Amino acid sequence: MKCPYCAFDESRVVDSRPCEEGTMIRRRRECTKCNKRFTTYERVENIPLIVVKKGGQRTPFDKNKIFNGMIKACEKRPVSIDAIKEVVDDLERSFYQSEMKEIPSSLIGEQVMAALKTLDEVAYVRFASVYRQFKDVTSFRDELERLISEKQTEGNS
Repeated sequence: MKCPYCAFDESRVVDSRPCEEGTMIRRRRECTKCNKRFTTYERVENIPLIVVKKGGQRTPFDKNKIFNGMIKACEKRPVSIDAIKEVVDDLERSFYQSEMKEIPSSLIGEQVMAALKTLDEVAYVRFASVYRQFKDVTSFRDELERLISEKQTEGNS
């Protein structure tokens, strides 16, 4: 690490400690030439995720879009902001861990719906109605019947 005072290339680490909830390391260094101390920070470099839309357009992944969509779906429902944040963080983590650089928007939508189904069924149906672009009451009813059928199957197991 280059010294910010004399530009010498060598320094020694005097102290290291985690910061920002363990996502970064703060290091105190001392230049071996001028003996002045300075601080550096080290963090993991995130691979940028790209979302591939239905039409083939590519946009940077933005977890706020998922968060905002879930907030709308959960409006006036007994779902806490913390629960929504946790789901969004879990989804983001799973996308990064998958090591896919490009994620189809359909995969994101399906995973959001799966998470909402366990969180709040009304929020799930709200989100599904927008995501699956229900054209009429019949398609809405079909989704509700599918949900009811799944609940009955779970209850019989």
